[in-house]
Amino acid sequence: MILVIIRTLILYTTVVIVLRIMGKRQIGQLQPYELVVIIMISELAAIPMQNTGVPILNGLVPIFVLFAAEVTLSYIALKSEKARGVICGKPSILIANARINEEEMRRLRFNINELLEELRLKDVTDISDVEYAILETGGQLSVILKSQKRPVEPADLGIATPYEGLSTTVVIDGVVIPENLKKVFLSIDWLKAELSKDGVRRLSDVFFASVNPQGELFYQLKQS
Repeated sequence: MILVIIRTLILYTTVVIVLRIMGKRQIGQLQPYELVVIIMISELAAIPMQNTGVPILNGLVPIFVLFAAEVTLSYIALKSEKARGVICGKPSILIANARINEEEMRRLRFNINELLEELRLKDVTDISDVEYAILETGGQLSVILKSQKRPVEPADLGIATPYEGLSTTVVIDGVVIPENLKKVFLSIDWLKAELSKDGVRRLSDVFFASVNPQGELFYQLKQS
């Protein structure tokens, strides 16, 4: 039993590290060759876990070979436009100027119901509002509305808006993040002083706290 636990932990750690190095992708954003690699890695890792008679190297070696192949293909696709077209494919235009490209949909075996469903997921209910609908290489549908159908933005009205930026997290579950405070040129003493204004005496009582680009503190206390 101990042997099984040790083998499982080794294989689990290996797979996590390999997938982490491969990059941050959601399942829907994976290229076909990346999805194949992930499926094969999971299968290869499962065999030595289930059968202790199979040497653990029989699982680890193919995993690293697949990892090397995936990294190599990714690098080739990064450097070569032609290779990227072969490895990842090319985007397909399904709608152009509010007209459905029937030939392309037949080639992709993409039916009207699927197209309408994808448009509804993008809050588009009328095809005549669509300038372009492009099926990306990862399988997502990108929808570009006609200019007169797009939501009005401040720039369209000539309204200047202030810079927003990102808020910086400074406390998580009662633990202060000093490096984040330094990034925004603040100190723990400042944080304590701001919290004390609202009667908060202990940092350990703070569940979450962040500072926005304007230097304003937002926080939430732990539930008692």
